Amino acid sequence: MKALLCKALGGPDDLVIEEVPDPVPGPGEALVRVSVAALNFFDTLIIAGRYQVKPDLPFSPGAEACGVIEAVGPGAEAYRVGERVIVHLGYGACRERVVAPISGLTRVPEGVSDEQAAGLSVTYGTSLHALQDRANLQPGETLVVLGATGGVGLAAVELGHAMGARVIACASSAEKLELAKAHGADLTLDYGRESLREGLKRLGGEAGIDVVYDPVGGEYSEPALRSLNWKGRFLVVGFAAGEIPKIPLNLALLKGIDIQGVFWGAFLKREPEGHAANQARLLSLVREGRLSAKVHGVYPLEKAASALGILARREAMGKVLLRP
Repeated sequence: MKALLCKALGGPDDLVIEEVPDPVPGPGEALVRVSVAALNFFDTLIIAGRYQVKPDLPFSPGAEACGVIEAVGPGAEAYRVGERVIVHLGYGACRERVVAPISGLTRVPEGVSDEQAAGLSVTYGTSLHALQDRANLQPGETLVVLGATGGVGLAAVELGHAMGARVIACASSAEKLELAKAHGADLTLDYGRESLREGLKRLGGEAGIDVVYDPVGGEYSEPALRSLNWKGRFLVVGFAAGEIPKIPLNLALLKGIDIQGVFWGAFLKREPEGHAANQARLLSLVREGRLSAKVHGVYPLEKAASALGILARREAMGKVLLRP
């Protein structure tokens, strides 16, 4: 079978495609033929050795995929050959076939496409965990989403809208903000043209801002945190800008603010029942048409470098997928 491999740490152009042996499922595992694999921003980091997870070489990038079960190992009979499933691996999905423990599988219902399902776990899973489990976002509250058209950002906009919040989408261009509006943003702020602090003060109005969802970091975190209401919640999701901000903790003290870490990967391992419930909710929302699980583009395995480049330059507006 074909596999996209990282054999030496570097950039997207250093990846190679090679023939590797078909894997065989062991106890509690299933063999899945990959229909579509999804890429995420952290794939650009993991192949460079700059991510907290550092697999042994060689490895395939790609944390998630959708495919069809071709075989099951002993103890995995809860799943059947021919079932369509989401696969969550952490890394290793960019190949024609993968073996996964059944704990990393989720059945895909009718009415949800392979492309929607492939990119649902990480970005939408992260955002649902953040907004529901960490911030306890309530209908009528005001949610600010930084980096609102990246993978997790657009997911947060859609989910915030579906949860009944007033959503303020923040991004760096008018084109990106139009996409956010199309996916449920009530108000938008172009922080390439206007001060984030002043813009949020203007858009927050009398209601103010209850929750900030921040996957960007850098210079944007502190002004966004300063915009929060009394007992507001600030969600630390990631640092796409590259710099980890140093927040003056007196701000949290003076406003009674909760600064909440969002580590979806740890949630997945520590609270598998909660993760399973969240996956079921996400698939239900997609099937009902309340989440689009928007796809930026689907590329052949041979175009992986171009696909990863889109993520590295933060040009993606929706999920970037590979079709082995």
